[in-house]
Amino acid sequence: MLPGSIQISGETLSGAEIRDICESLRENSVRLLSLRGCQLSERDFGHVCRGVAESRSLAQLNLNLGIVSNINRVKQLAEALKTNRSVQSLFLHGSPLTDAGLALLNPALSIHPSLVALDLGDCMLGDEGINLICGLLPPDGAKSGLKELTLSANPGITSKGWGRLAIAVAHSSQLRVLNLDYNPLGDQVAGMLAVAVASSRTLEVLDLEGTGLTNQSAQTLLDMVENYPTALRTLILAENNISPELQQQISDLLSEGEEEEETEAREVTSREKNPWICQNNPSSQMVLMTSGLGDSLLAETEM
Repeated sequence: MLPGSIQISGETLSGAEIRDICESLRENSVRLLSLRGCQLSERDFGHVCRGVAESRSLAQLNLNLGIVSNINRVKQLAEALKTNRSVQSLFLHGSPLTDAGLALLNPALSIHPSLVALDLGDCMLGDEGINLICGLLPPDGAKSGLKELTLSANPGITSKGWGRLAIAVAHSSQLRVLNLDYNPLGDQVAGMLAVAVASSRTLEVLDLEGTGLTNQSAQTLLDMVENYPTALRTLILAENNISPELQQQISDLLSEGEEEEETEAREVTSREKNPWICQNNPSSQMVLMTSGLGDSLLAETEM
């Protein structure tokens, strides 16, 4: 039987329900566990953490909206993640972690072999927390790191902290999605992020909704998209003081880049289907194109 999912939202969970969840985790029959906004006792939370530690099938763990409500729970979750090897996505949105809680959790996050997506939105983080998060975005080739990061609604982070994150993003070899919506970033931070996006080889989605930006930021981002090749495909600028015209210009340029990539991909596919390629030069020889080595390297990169 393929692993399934357990998704419960806003319920008060009984001891019997927790036992069933833990049994499913131990039997490796759960791929997604979501207890979003649920109420459970301290003892039962410990049981769930032990189940997470033992599970070899669990890929996504959603404890959003206050499940990890105190330092003791942070410690138990950290211990579980030190043992677990399968979790790829961890959602803690709306948990009162603070920098102190993240400091307890960080050692487990930094050594986890599978974690690629992390949601720390609305977790009361500050600049110290950002410094820890930057350690999860290692420089090119150093080690694997996060591919998706959400830091929405953490107003305690200052421009200094966001600048530190921008530097890490610029040098991250993995990050593809970055959600910073509903933080008071302003035009100065947006300028730093534009430089980071221009430097990144992988960042495809950047969410800056409701971050206090003006046309100044939009013009900087427009210049970046127009003049520098980037991997960026989606830039969210809603709920900012930015003219619809500038937003449309940026959207159009990003769409053009995506269309060009699709055309290139079709051309590559066509060449792969017709491996015998003859150069225009009549004196050139027929060349058989093989891609065994290239395919293996690509597979290793995508894993």
